[in-house]
Amino acid sequence: MDIRDVLIDGIEQMNEWMDAALDGLTPEQVNHLPEGKTTSIGFNAWHVFRTQDNIVNFVFQRKSPIWMEQGYLEKTGLPKVEQGTGMDMEVARSLRFEDVALLREYGRKAGDACVEYLKGVDLDSLNEVQMIKPLGEMPRWKVFRQVCMTHGFMHLGEVNAVKGQLGLGFFI
Repeated sequence: MDIRDVLIDGIEQMNEWMDAALDGLTPEQVNHLPEGKTTSIGFNAWHVFRTQDNIVNFVFQRKSPIWMEQGYLEKTGLPKVEQGTGMDMEVARSLRFEDVALLREYGRKAGDACVEYLKGVDLDSLNEVQMIKPLGEMPRWKVFRQVCMTHGFMHLGEVNAVKGQLGLGFFI
């Protein structure tokens, strides 16, 4: 078994489940703010997608993220560089996601970019140690497993928890 196959499978699954969790939601549901120190469904999904996009494009390939390259910055009016990590809670809670279809479209493109990168990268490159702020140095394969996949599943859990608070069913 090739580690790339395991990473591809996990990232595809996480992105498919996140996309399905967003399917059919209204802007009001996507922007619902539960009480406490938590964020909306939209913020959680956007954060996962932006993280994947930044890691695979900007950090690993040193190219412009899809977010900027394909105009999602302008289409959404959301932050240019910030993607959620370390963001002030009040700022994170203030972000609005008015076009759920656009958010899902961006998510599919970010996920596809991760998969395409993994399909073409050699194992030596995946073993290269990479600095990922604020987590520290780790091999690139672990960045995919820990940040793009496992971290994404954690946020999918938050999405489903908010859906439950809204009286909506979980995707899985």
